[in-house]
This record gives sequence, structure tokens and C-alpha cells, in this order.
Amino acid sequence: MRVAVTGVGALTPMGATAPEFWNALIEGRSGIAPLEGWWTPNLRFPNGSQMRGWDPSQHFDIRTIDLLDPFAQFATVAGREALSDAGLSVADVKGPRTAILTGCCGGGQGSEDIQFQELYEKKTGRVHPMTIPRIMSNAAASYLSMELGVSGPVYSVSTACASSGHAIGQGFWMVRSGIVDRAIVGGSEALFSFGFLKAWEAMRVVSQETCRPFSKDRKGLILGEGSAMLVLEPLDVAKARGARIYAELAGAGMSADAHHITQPSVDGPALAMRAALADASMALEEIGYVNAHGTGTLANDSTECRAIHCLFGEHAKRLAVSSTKSMHGHALGAAGALEAVATVLALREGILPPTMNYSTPDPECDVDVIPNAARKAQVGAALSNSFAFGGLNAVLCFRSPASL
Repeated sequence: MRVAVTGVGALTPMGATAPEFWNALIEGRSGIAPLEGWWTPNLRFPNGSQMRGWDPSQHFDIRTIDLLDPFAQFATVAGREALSDAGLSVADVKGPRTAILTGCCGGGQGSEDIQFQELYEKKTGRVHPMTIPRIMSNAAASYLSMELGVSGPVYSVSTACASSGHAIGQGFWMVRSGIVDRAIVGGSEALFSFGFLKAWEAMRVVSQETCRPFSKDRKGLILGEGSAMLVLEPLDVAKARGARIYAELAGAGMSADAHHITQPSVDGPALAMRAALADASMALEEIGYVNAHGTGTLANDSTECRAIHCLFGEHAKRLAVSSTKSMHGHALGAAGALEAVATVLALREGILPPTMNYSTPDPECDVDVIPNAARKAQVGAALSNSFAFGGLNAVLCFRSPASL
């Protein structure tokens, strides 16, 4: 069974809807800006792709706001948009034949941070009664299932930066195998809390300026947050009901480096890309674009480029490769979902998003990085890469709707 992407939703620092997110990507408009918050003077890095001006009261009543951490709020809003964009109603998805799978790395970090302050700094001896529901990583999937009446498979995946890539891949396999009739998949993250940022600061991988993937003068990643969701359904069903088809999700590949908890490997990413192509029954030469993991760190970018050359050989010279993290930052568990939305829109619109902030070629990153400006190009198929700490990899393979 072939699987179509029929709806997309996004809530990001670059725009509050998927169209706004897409327009920012192709215009090269970044969500990276000076951080806001009481803790900013206490950090070594000044910038992030932060959800500024977020007002949950525009989307939820006060009781729901009290129940949900922002990461779950973000996912719910993006999920609502994706469902509407697919032309589906609550009645269409209600029941056991729909799945919801979300990816999240940190869960309710902000809520946890606030309650730890209550205990350890203010010494109140108590925390908010909804602390556990707010911090649990499955809160986004669970609340969305309750709002939509979905009683099929519903769960969250937490595999660091590959979380939403894994969630989308598992939802795809469920639809393709007939376990469910449709799946709402994606990821979310809300990570701008003092404790979590200090933990990232300690790793010495966050840039003190901006994110410059593949550029020789790159200094590290920039943290981001937000959510993106996609609706998956059988291609024949989507065609029969006249749905807009963004792309075919043709394959998914997953692997583990079995190498190191933080240092990347060439073999694991190459294995996941090869597995995605095999799952899609697709030849190397059919791929025209790779939305790279492209974090902007010295180790990740050069390693990913070596993996691309290792797998694609001579065809690597003909691939376009870009990192949209140069604009939306590294949204950790939500990154794969944001990049999947970027990839399917690139295929549908015939425009490849750029790698922004690129200044100096690096011989270790010898690929066409679409530097600093979007490019009109009709490609037949694309990969979206997600590679995580812990050596866990997820790759999605999409086919252009023009070929369907």
C-alpha cells in the first residue's frame, strides 16, 4: 500500500502556520534571535530560535492551559492545522482506525524547571498537582487523542534528535501495513528553560553567534523549539476523496551507530539512508535532494557529508543538500518533523530551501549546500535525515507528487 502526505501543520518561531513557515524558509528568514527570559544574562550563548509572544489563551481555555506544558500546546495546535489542511474532520478520524505518534526529546522541561525551583530554591515543600501530566513526553499525543476522539495506537517516541523522524516512520509503516487507516504524526519541543539551557551550555556545542551548517567557520548549533505535524493516509484513498497530496512517503530507514553516546559515525547514517531507499524500492539516482540533519557542529556536518558520499558515490556530486536548521535552529525532538514538512513542501512547490549563513566552503563538506538562497528545482524524490545523540538514526524517503 502506498502512503500519501495529505496535511501539514507547523507552529514555529518563523511562523504560526505551515504556509508561514514555508514562506520564511524560501525567503531565508530566520527564527534565530536574541533569547528572551530572566535567565539570559547567565548563559554563554545569547541566541536561539524561541517561540516569542506565544499566547496559549488564543487556542485553549484556562483549565487546559493549566494542564498542558507548552510543548503539548504546540503539538495540539500544529495537529489541528494538519487535520484541517488534509480536509478531514474530527468525525473522520475518531475511533480505533487512526494512530497518533509524536516525537519529543525533553517533554515538559519548562514545567519541571519551575517546580524544581519551588522545591530547591524557594523551599515550598510542594509542587503543582499537575506536574506529572505536564512533564510527561506523551502528553502531546495523549491530549490530541482526547481532543480528536482517537482510540487507535497513540504514543510518543523519545530518541533525542531523531524522535519525530522515528515517530513519522512508525506511523507510515502502520498505514502501509493496514494496521490503521490514517496516522497523525510529527513532533514538538519547548526547551527554553534555564536548567535545560545550562545543560546544553555545558556540552560546548551551542554557537555563540548563529548556525552555519557546512560552512568552514561554523561554531555549533542553535537551539530551537516548536512543532510540526503531518497526516498520512493510503494514496488510493487520498486520490479517491480528491485530497491535496503533498508527497508520497515512500520509505523509512532506521539504524543505530553502536559507536558512541555523542560522537557521530559515518556507518550508522549511511545504513539508515540505505534502508530508507530499500524500503521505498528506490534507486540512489532517483534522489535529487537531501534535507540534511546539518546541525552546524564541526563533527556532525563533516560526518554526514562523508556518509552521503559513502552511500551515493558519484551521484553525491549531483545531489542538492541543505540544512533548514540554519533558520529554525535545532528543535531536538521536533527537528525531524519540521524538516519533513520542509521536504514535502519543497517537492510539491519545486523550490529547495537554502542553507543560510553559509560563508566559507569546507573541503570536509563537499556537497552542493544550496547556499543562502532558495533554488527552483523539480526533483523526483528526497531524503530527510535525523541523526541523534546515542547514535540513533531515522531517515524518511519522499516521492514528488508530480510522479503520482
